[in-house]
Amino acid sequence: MQNILFFGDSLTAGYGLPNAATESFPAIIGQKITAAGLGYRVINAGLSGDTSAGGLRRIDYWLNQPVSVFVLELGINDVIRGMAPLTTKNNLQAIIDKVKAKYPNAKIAVMGMQMPVFLHSPVAGQFMQIFTTLAVANNISLVPFFLDGVAGVRHFNLPDKLHPNAAGYKVIADNVWPVIQKLLL
Repeated sequence: MQNILFFGDSLTAGYGLPNAATESFPAIIGQKITAAGLGYRVINAGLSGDTSAGGLRRIDYWLNQPVSVFVLELGINDVIRGMAPLTTKNNLQAIIDKVKAKYPNAKIAVMGMQMPVFLHSPVAGQFMQIFTTLAVANNISLVPFFLDGVAGVRHFNLPDKLHPNAAGYKVIADNVWPVIQKLLL
């Protein structure tokens, strides 16, 4: 059995869901993995509120077990806290470097983010470019916008308008599955 490690913030953890163990993004991908008959164990290493700096501090713990596929979803909390895009990019690169150093054959996917509509910022373009830059520089898979089809859609989000509900995570999983499935085959 190989491990697929989902490493991220509240969007990975399944913040606010009645049952994150079955309704979160990693859980739904896990259901798709099982349905496809693929031998992977899903590990949800999502931590609500986490930043790229926090992820960098905690990645070593999660790399103490073998990782065949690594899914990175971090960065949006950096923007909300006013972190410079270059700092976010450097932290995410350092996380990728640690994964590659410990598991050189691990396949990696990065989940891209876009600025929330309410955060009009001169650094928006720089932030959104981080994920494409990382994917190209590291020759890893990219989902350009993790929340595509869900962000800003009322019936796919919790009342906070920031976090997907169970229906929203189904949309996300359907969007992301083709990218992840290629890494599993």
